[in-house]
Amino acid sequence: MEQSVVSVDVVALRFWGDDAGVRVGIAPRAMAPFTGELALPGVLLGRGERLVGAARRAVHTKLGVPEAAIGAVGQLVTFDEPNRDPRGPTLSIAMWAVVGPHEGPAQWISFDEMPALAFDHNRILDASRTLLASLLWKDLPFTRALLGNEFAATRAVTATTALAGARPDPANLNRTLAAVPGLARTTERRRVKATGRPAAVWAFDTDC
Repeated sequence: MEQSVVSVDVVALRFWGDDAGVRVGIAPRAMAPFTGELALPGVLLGRGERLVGAARRAVHTKLGVPEAAIGAVGQLVTFDEPNRDPRGPTLSIAMWAVVGPHEGPAQWISFDEMPALAFDHNRILDASRTLLASLLWKDLPFTRALLGNEFAATRAVTATTALAGARPDPANLNRTLAAVPGLARTTERRRVKATGRPAAVWAFDTDC
């Protein structure tokens, strides 16, 4: 039986202060197959390399993100379709990473505006989006990396909408936020946009 290799493909996310929604990093491939076509950042797992290390390497080398700007990283799902790579059987482990503000060459696109990507990367994105939506407000490292230590309620709505694909019910979202360990509503109100009413601000306990 032909031996397979393991690749690590990363759904790199940014949600900076001026972003209208959560965006995913993609870049043209520099080598065959699919040279020049847009793809998620991915690398082959090195001998003795851990998944998180490979994911960080992929984001740094393929998207041009400085290592210091790469925040939390985690594992999502494995794809084992034997024909996903024309070079031969490749097992793909999808990871997520949240990156902070920086200057770089990558393109950052919303889930809903994503173009056709190389390999099965659109399928990876579709499956990962659902998983990321389930992590939001439940996985604290992911949530804090994406939203920061404090955020306006409108940002919570935007992040939830971007990952879930539908705008959340405000009352349900407030109950969800109130149930997150270490997260509390503050007395501050913040205007995120020039227009619109100031929104409540939520903040994580610094000891969490």
